Amino acid sequence: MKRIFSSIVLLVAASASAAESWWPQFRGPNCSGVSETARPPAAFGPGDHELWRVPVPPGASSPVSWGDRVFLSAFDGGRLEVHCYAAKDGRPLWKRAVPVVKLEEFHSAEGSPAASSCATEGRRVVSYFGSYGLICHDFEGKELWRHPLPLAETTGGFGTGSSPTLTKDLVLLNRDMMHGCSLVAVNLKTGRLAWQTSRPDVTQSYGSTILWNNSGVEEIVMSGSLKLKAYDPKTGKEKWSLAGMPSFTCTTPVAGDGLLFFAGWSPGKSDQPMPTFEQTAAAFDKNKDGAITPDEVKGTPLETFFRAQDLNGDGKITAEDVAGMKAMMSKGENLLVAVRPGGKGELGENQVAWKQTRGLPYVPSPLYYRGRVYLVKDGGMVSSYDAKTGSIGYQQERLNAQGSYYASPVAADGRIIVASLDGKVTVFAAGGDAPKVLHQADFKERIAATPALVENRIYMRTATALYAFGE
Repeated sequence: MKRIFSSIVLLVAASASAAESWWPQFRGPNCSGVSETARPPAAFGPGDHELWRVPVPPGASSPVSWGDRVFLSAFDGGRLEVHCYAAKDGRPLWKRAVPVVKLEEFHSAEGSPAASSCATEGRRVVSYFGSYGLICHDFEGKELWRHPLPLAETTGGFGTGSSPTLTKDLVLLNRDMMHGCSLVAVNLKTGRLAWQTSRPDVTQSYGSTILWNNSGVEEIVMSGSLKLKAYDPKTGKEKWSLAGMPSFTCTTPVAGDGLLFFAGWSPGKSDQPMPTFEQTAAAFDKNKDGAITPDEVKGTPLETFFRAQDLNGDGKITAEDVAGMKAMMSKGENLLVAVRPGGKGELGENQVAWKQTRGLPYVPSPLYYRGRVYLVKDGGMVSSYDAKTGSIGYQQERLNAQGSYYASPVAADGRIIVASLDGKVTVFAAGGDAPKVLHQADFKERIAATPALVENRIYMRTATALYAFGE
């Protein structure tokens, strides 16, 4: 009897372990950033609990893992590729080029044509590139299907940022662009279009979709400029929308405690007003002709953002462009909002559980973890709010790691991990009335990708390497 009982325990433990060994898409399960079963090391960094490190080509996509595989998208020598590595030792297993005719326009300093993370359900790995569309491989690298899409044209030429996500049998994709915004669903097994829903009342967004159990009904939720919206997974029909969002959004919503949480910020409001054209021209309009041209900003911080400021695309920045940008920015509202379930159509304030307006993130998505919502803001400031009431746990507490933040926070084993764009990683304890810092490490290079937490490991992508940390 004792032997039988021991065998049962081993089988249960093996099944639990198998179920835990995945981080299937951007930010893991349902884009939440949370693993309730992972036990990664509390302290890690180059040379500290480092299991392996392998060089990887440039790209901004986050690592995705299932079982003995880790997947990345990459931009290698002008080619777009899907890469697969062995989780055990980081050994490259295969890479597959994507047949691109023309690269999408992308921001050379802040973006990448390989910014979208892969998604997998354990048999297939689906990758998205704004320059091509969707492509699916099996775990051995065999191509299973292709779903080409028109070249992505993004506002200001920043490039694609959203990642594909998976339901039971669909691949969901945010295709909010400069023109013709839509939500796309293709069949996971065949790659054929299941449905495509137009989003005519929104513009560019960079977040991904999540699934929300809204009073027992599963919905696809996706942010966008000025509106947060939900859709029927079977038909793509819009179920509800909530106005009053930022003028453009980079973040992905999260769910918890029966509520839906969205947090977003974009410049142009009172906390970061746009300079007037006269102010900008005083610094850059060298010939004083009332227009700023690319040669006048060459070698300055405005050079890489010129395309974004040239709103009408005529090759120069004028007072008309600045006025148009201000008008667009003024429509949005920066906020953290908790949405109650049960709403339909255009939601009113009665569907909003609570709001907050401080500590808002620009690029990192919010994190719901163990009854709280956490935000990380540029400058290394973190905030924590009670998920049910919105009451402040702490607000804009500064970590000793300033700079910009692109990677989203992730959590496991009572700890939260954040990474700054300049390579500083901070681990702090969940809860409390202030962020209790447990560990900090400096990778001394850019980190734009969100870490993956799998079993007792952390997979971290930097500008040049893929790391695995563990006991």
